[in-house]
Amino acid sequence: MKMITRKTIGKFCLVLGGKMQASTKTPHVPVMADETIKFLKPQNNELFLDMTFGAGGHTKEILKVAPSAKIIALDRDPTAYEMALELAKQYPDQIFPVLGRFSDLPEQLSTMKVKQKSFDGIIFDFGCSSMQFDEGCRGFSISKDGPLDMRMDQNRLQDIPSAAEVLAKIDETDLAQVLKIYGEEKHAKKIARAIVDARYTNKKIETTKELADVVQSCLGSGSFHLDKLQRPSHPATKTFQALRIFVNNELNEINYGMILAQRYLKIGGKMIAITFHSLEDTIVKRHVMGNVLNDMANKLPLKYCSHSVSYEHDEMENAMKTPWYQMTKHVVLPSFDEVERNPRSRSAKLRAVVRVA
Repeated sequence: MKMITRKTIGKFCLVLGGKMQASTKTPHVPVMADETIKFLKPQNNELFLDMTFGAGGHTKEILKVAPSAKIIALDRDPTAYEMALELAKQYPDQIFPVLGRFSDLPEQLSTMKVKQKSFDGIIFDFGCSSMQFDEGCRGFSISKDGPLDMRMDQNRLQDIPSAAEVLAKIDETDLAQVLKIYGEEKHAKKIARAIVDARYTNKKIETTKELADVVQSCLGSGSFHLDKLQRPSHPATKTFQALRIFVNNELNEINYGMILAQRYLKIGGKMIAITFHSLEDTIVKRHVMGNVLNDMANKLPLKYCSHSVSYEHDEMENAMKTPWYQMTKHVVLPSFDEVERNPRSRSAKLRAVVRVA
């Protein structure tokens, strides 16, 4: 199999004059920043954990309100980590950048001698950052041609395959399951068959345009639908989402992140979670409402579980106890003004909770 090398990625990233595509991208805008600060209520000298630093939008908003707050900034993307290091130079002894996934955090915090129940607030802003979508060479965007990579960690972890490597080897049945479960794609089997056929009859799918073209030719030109802003959405959108979630093991990482938030927040500490699609929001909601068994969020509330499954009374009592108090009765949605200013916020949902037990 032909490997996608740094040299190949460089070719996709270069434009006339040798400048990177990233140089023309729009500035990153943090989603629902006002609402985040409203519920988080940061105070000076408090300790916060930004679990998805990205371009540092939410971290900067905290420092505006609480200039002497301390923030541990975690991100699995080396580009975001470099940005955190730069911001840390402006705020010495206040911002502490950490490179890694949610599942790497306990070891990192142990090295930093940070104990459980230490944080006054934790922020999650799930999904891809604007930086990742804006750079075609990262392979996340349908509209920008580039290597079909999709790894949030880039080349940092050699054991994680790129999306192109996944498509080159995955079984058709497994691929259909990935598209159906992670992309909620109703044409999963048809798309999986088209991808496998292309793999054996034409050539390997190694760029975002090649994958988008295969899906579009499979579903036809009439498969476009309108998004929440009544704009035409590409038929490969859900396929890209599914592959991205699968490659980065996002749902398991989110589930683990919820467990860490419960263990590392002080009693009275606040957690803000911003999600962008139903799979992310379901995991957060199950943890917040107590529908968790063996540290795993259930797809359905426990009261809807199969009658063939039985639990001991004490086990059910413990499972239904939630350590969270919800600060809002319903999820918080972005305002119309924010959606107009930042269309990428249109599908955002914010949940704000307090650690009570």
